[in-house]
Amino acid sequence: MRKSIVRIVGTLAVVAAVTAVGCGRQAQTEAVNPGGDRSGTVGIAMPTKSSERWVADGANIAQQFADLGYETDLQYGDDVVQNQVSQIENMITKGVKALVIAPIDSSSLTDTLQRAADAGIPVVSYDRLIRGTENVDYYATFDNFGVGVLQASYIVDSLGVKDGAGPFNIELFAGSPDDNNATFFFNGAMSVLQPYLDSGRLVVKSGQTSFGQVATLRWDGGLAQSRMDNLLSRAYTSGRVDAVLSPYDGLSLGIISALKSSGYGTPNNPLPIVTGQDAELASVKSIVAGEQTQTVFKDTRELAKAAVQMTDSLLTGGTPEVNDTKTYDNGVKVVPAFLLDPVSVDRTNYQQVLIDSGYYTPAQLA
Repeated sequence: MRKSIVRIVGTLAVVAAVTAVGCGRQAQTEAVNPGGDRSGTVGIAMPTKSSERWVADGANIAQQFADLGYETDLQYGDDVVQNQVSQIENMITKGVKALVIAPIDSSSLTDTLQRAADAGIPVVSYDRLIRGTENVDYYATFDNFGVGVLQASYIVDSLGVKDGAGPFNIELFAGSPDDNNATFFFNGAMSVLQPYLDSGRLVVKSGQTSFGQVATLRWDGGLAQSRMDNLLSRAYTSGRVDAVLSPYDGLSLGIISALKSSGYGTPNNPLPIVTGQDAELASVKSIVAGEQTQTVFKDTRELAKAAVQMTDSLLTGGTPEVNDTKTYDNGVKVVPAFLLDPVSVDRTNYQQVLIDSGYYTPAQLA
């Protein structure tokens, strides 16, 4: 049977189309890069330089492409959607061989990526899923639902509510509503917290529990600080906050600033549990100092490796590695993805996870 199949060219084409998940434009990319060589330029569009995490991502991706022999065009959109759209359109005009994009607004690139498709340029969505278009080939990210689970589980375990302790007061924060990941983080956290909210072991005194009520546009730490100030002045004229679900380190620092301004952080009124994400240097220092409690580490070196692997495979006639072909529906198609595992970090394991791995040096945390 196998010998018969090999002889039937038409059947081979069908088999190749089925096994190469998401490689609808592979023939086009091979035409762009004949022979599978690693010449040409890859366009890299990152959302902002205001977060050290995105600076590190861009640098890691560019370096790994350079190590393979590609040129790169790395651009940051400064959290302005039109900036990023213009940058990507310029990359297309210049004839980049592929695009790696972490979108500012997950739904703003439909027309732009149609231009990329018309030019035979494959697209890898990086960390944030590009929505509303069929013209995205692959997605490299972390287990975003799992990030929320880690954050919420840390709160639950630290407070002891699983063992019957409580009630405790908690306030909830979420990320930017235009970032597809933000809902995954929040839903993951709520999958853990909701039973304790329902039982009364955890209480949100502000009453703000829906994603729309707790979202923070553009992941802005200043907005998080202002909202925390308002929550404290309105809902905590008596009683204290025992925990704050924060999905990102940049929000966490703003939240902690508001708490300290309201008298938290003293021996008689210690800071609540405050979670975070990305293990940004300022937040790791805060954890070491005993202020922020936890963060979720996502090794951007490994994420860059996954995105570069996908892109290089597309350009050299290979099949990108994926481990999820069901979860990430962008509204038009399910985008095949490679998911990496996040790691919860606090004062007990930051040395092992962040320093021993070489992500930070001891001098950086001094």
